[in-house]
Amino acid sequence: MRHALGVLGVLAAGVLLVVSATMNWRFGISLGRTELDGQIYGAASAAADCLKALIPFFLFAAIRSKMWSQAAAAAILGVVVTAYSLTSSLGHAALNRFDTAGNRAAEAQVYQDHRADLKRAQDQLSWIPQHRPAATVQGEIEAMKSQRAWTSTKGCTDATRPASRTFCQSFHGLTAEMASGQQAQELESRIREIQGKLEQTDQMTVMTEADPQATVLAKITGFETEQVQMAMTMFIALLLEVGSIFGMYVAFSQWRLYDREAPSAPAMAPMASTAAAAVAAPEEEVVAIRKPRSGANDNRSLPAQPQKLLVPETDVQRFYKESVDSQDGHTVSATSLYEAYCVWCEERQKEPLALPTFGREIAEFGIQKVKKKDGVRYVGIALKSDLDLEEDKKLTALRAEAA
Repeated sequence: MRHALGVLGVLAAGVLLVVSATMNWRFGISLGRTELDGQIYGAASAAADCLKALIPFFLFAAIRSKMWSQAAAAAILGVVVTAYSLTSSLGHAALNRFDTAGNRAAEAQVYQDHRADLKRAQDQLSWIPQHRPAATVQGEIEAMKSQRAWTSTKGCTDATRPASRTFCQSFHGLTAEMASGQQAQELESRIREIQGKLEQTDQMTVMTEADPQATVLAKITGFETEQVQMAMTMFIALLLEVGSIFGMYVAFSQWRLYDREAPSAPAMAPMASTAAAAVAAPEEEVVAIRKPRSGANDNRSLPAQPQKLLVPETDVQRFYKESVDSQDGHTVSATSLYEAYCVWCEERQKEPLALPTFGREIAEFGIQKVKKKDGVRYVGIALKSDLDLEEDKKLTALRAEAA
């Protein structure tokens, strides 16, 4: 479960880091005078943003190791790259938010203008008198022009007789009806064009506010919409910056990066074998002394023995070898053992591990432990300091009896 949470955390932090680096890259490109300069600035900006995510690892590692100069350098570098990244994030977020709100407002205004044009065209169409289709009227006008009265009246410019006046009145009536039909055709074409534009417009966009989120928050808080928009822009930029800075560090904490895994300690030899080895040691030294030595002028070289690489001991292993001894019938409480380890680390100016981590490394030594009323106790071991104290008490008792 811990590893699954760590993987999910790393993925989420990675997304924030990629988004923040992309924003920095685009901001850097906009600073270049030429395309090459823009690519250089963009790469530098993205690299600075990635370095920003590594700063917490460097900073806390330096503090943990008490390397104050490196910690100060990491802190200064973190402030610089974070400030630069924050400015680019603010610019990018503001540009997108205000640009989106402006486009929505412009679309809404265009939609309202089209609605007004449509209403005006429909009103004008309703004012036009009743008329027949323009093609029909045009056919009648051509037929009247072919009559004899059209010639005698000189195209209805000289109508002196009642018959000619009646003819010309009919002709002018058809002309007016023709004009009405042509105007109606133009208005109908205009109406169809406006309706097509309105159908292409997103109804949800034009019927909502330009920035619905800022509008709702402004109504709730009582602030102006522009102030809320500015606050939301800053909040988005801070989200990206804080998430990209500490996201990886927090996610990787699930794997305990600074906990050291202690290898299995060698099995403790029994007391009898230890004593036998101590007795056999002088005999081996004597045999070694009696071996014939090579002459002073013997230049023969012995074959080189391969060097065996040893795994470095951890602090817990060193503490165990220096401060703990195997003793049958003895027990040590987990609290006392950890306090002795802390004292050992303090004397050597080392940073002690946390109690759970220390307990896990001690458990890898294969020491039996039992739960008592006073807590967990380790069986079969004793602190050398406690053994020395017992020896001092015994010697004091023997001296008192002898006196």
